[in-house]
Amino acid sequence: MRGDLEWGSIPGLVRAAAERYGDREAVVEGRTRVSYAELGRRVERAAAACIANGVDAGDRVAVWAPNTLDWIVSALGAVSAGAVLVPLNTRFKGTEASYVLRRSRAKLLFVTGTFLGTSYVASLRRAAADGEGGGPLPGLPHLEQVVVLSDDAPEDFRTWKDFLAGGDGVSGSDVRARADGVDGASPSDIIYTSGTTGRPKGAVITHAQTLRCYGIWSDLAGLREGDRYLIVNPFFHTFGYKAGIIACLMRGATMIPQPVFNVDTVLANVAAERISVLPGPPTLHQSLLDHPARDQHDLSALRLVVTGAAVVPLQLVERLRAELHIATVLTAYGLSEASGIVTMCHQSDAARTIASTSGRAIPDTEVRVVSPGGEALSPGHPGEILVRGHNVMRGYFEDPAETKKALTPDGWLRTGDVGVLDEAGNLRITDRIKDMFIVGGFNAYPAEIEQLIGVHPQVADVAVIGVPDPRLGEVGKAYVVRRPGAVLTSHDLIAWSRREMANYKVPREIEFVTELPRNASGKVLKGELRNRRR
Repeated sequence: MRGDLEWGSIPGLVRAAAERYGDREAVVEGRTRVSYAELGRRVERAAAACIANGVDAGDRVAVWAPNTLDWIVSALGAVSAGAVLVPLNTRFKGTEASYVLRRSRAKLLFVTGTFLGTSYVASLRRAAADGEGGGPLPGLPHLEQVVVLSDDAPEDFRTWKDFLAGGDGVSGSDVRARADGVDGASPSDIIYTSGTTGRPKGAVITHAQTLRCYGIWSDLAGLREGDRYLIVNPFFHTFGYKAGIIACLMRGATMIPQPVFNVDTVLANVAAERISVLPGPPTLHQSLLDHPARDQHDLSALRLVVTGAAVVPLQLVERLRAELHIATVLTAYGLSEASGIVTMCHQSDAARTIASTSGRAIPDTEVRVVSPGGEALSPGHPGEILVRGHNVMRGYFEDPAETKKALTPDGWLRTGDVGVLDEAGNLRITDRIKDMFIVGGFNAYPAEIEQLIGVHPQVADVAVIGVPDPRLGEVGKAYVVRRPGAVLTSHDLIAWSRREMANYKVPREIEFVTELPRNASGKVLKGELRNRRR
């Protein structure tokens, strides 16, 4: 595949894009317009600063910031210096972010100043105040430097400008030599995802995997030079970083990052910047179609939509084509452990196939549906989805026990999702073994939410399930057993949860119960809780 062989690594891709697309716009952020040649220079300067500040090949470098030009430059700069990127979810609270930083042993962190009214620096400082580390945050002993992507920073942190200036003494030949030392087999990033254990695990993906998978994604989607791509999907997610930044670098498309999903801003950006490509969860496109002021904006440049992360109504696909005249609407399925892409529809597929399935296995990979005993099932029979091929992670970072659970000896990845294959190989997702539910495009894991709520002093027991929501697709509902004598209310617990966890994880509904239904081995019967809703 061209992705592995032509560029070799993400640093090679960045350099090739700067040379190939030169004066073409690479990133538009407000009044700032950066060409591909200029983006290449900025990334090289950021890589020089990483080298000057002690980042060695293989070190983990984290980014905790919204979709911005600085995210693109700092992340690609770190990777070009040979580092392994660790993107942090912008919805995380300080305790959640510090856990991932500690688990990955990140050496350097790029962090936004204030976002959505929250000081990330203050949040992280509170969460990592206790410890014996010698760096800026005692509770994170491996974290040597924190760089604030702003003109201001606390005394023991550094500003972005100051950090970049520190690399001025590193020559371009030294930067290129470091970048050339990165090969396809080197880890490019660690994407942390939660699972049934409730603790995030880091899926290790290589440069070759990233390039190969998103060369395929770009081909199937039909992304092309000159496209103008509004990236609303967050950069901390594979859909934003790889199907966004990496794919644009491959094809010479212009990136227009949007930090927060707001349908008014989407409409304004699509019209003003003549956006042609708008991937995102179904809720994004539904909001766009239903906006009362939609007809006041010129959306005629839109030609490509790729969606997924939830069941896609046939009506949505038909409306995007009929009302907005979007030529290509596609659906896909992926997970972090499979480089973010497992199956994808093709442009020639019928609307019903696109709406009712997530397409077929991407080239040179296999998808199988199996019974609980591991036997392959014939088309039409639901079972656990297994994946094998070049897209499957190398394993969970420094977690051989969890890796062994996820990967079979012959290379199959157990996804934990239940699906059905049709005769043509199209996959339909029907359920989730792991009980994960999706809130407006964000994966929410009940075990993790239960662990967080479980520390509340008035909570004795808790179980969380996903329930339907007309706007977000699904939201959390918590069944809670109070401690004896507790006077905790639904309002109290929801308010407390908003302070302790990312907003999409916060249950929208609380039901207090005297006990949770359990089987003989003590496992909560989630199916019984779901049946109470019917």
